[in-house]
Amino acid sequence: MDVQTFLQVMHTAERLKDTVRHSYTSGGRRESVAEHSWRLALMAYFLQDEFPDADMNKVMEMCLVHDLGECFTGDIPAFLKTNGDEGREEQLLMAWVRSLPEPYAARLRELYGEMAALATQEAKIYKALDKMEAVLQHNEAPLSTWIPREYELNKSYGFDQAAFSPYLAALREQMRLDTEHKIEESKKSP
Repeated sequence: MDVQTFLQVMHTAERLKDTVRHSYTSGGRRESVAEHSWRLALMAYFLQDEFPDADMNKVMEMCLVHDLGECFTGDIPAFLKTNGDEGREEQLLMAWVRSLPEPYAARLRELYGEMAALATQEAKIYKALDKMEAVLQHNEAPLSTWIPREYELNKSYGFDQAAFSPYLAALREQMRLDTEHKIEESKKSP
């Protein structure tokens, strides 16, 4: 990739640093999409021993690129995102991917196709972690940043995606327990 193209790709990706998510950090500020993607990749890195048969480098790639479409649309919380929103994001993302030089365009098309199909172990791991990172972030954020629907959503979000793996199912269950503990502790505080 020539240096000008490389820099343009990085300028586009930089948008995710300023694209805020619905989630808040433990310090009470809005989380960026870039921060979410970074920690998602970090989660995959630390789970390599749990999935010795999986290509965890591919999972980390998926984690790093999964929200690049939000460079063009911003972040829309999963509970508000419509099929139209998803279609628009995919259309804009794929137009950008087609503008990239090979082999990067082909690799991204392959990754996005695999992630959408959710047929491989790698895609299933990525998707479960994507859901669970959001739950983890909510559990770390002040309860005052939650909206009413999140009290129940944080207890159930991502269970279906984690069910294929005993380890991920146990991790998701622990997050549910952490959510319930957080909510109960808030009732004890004045």
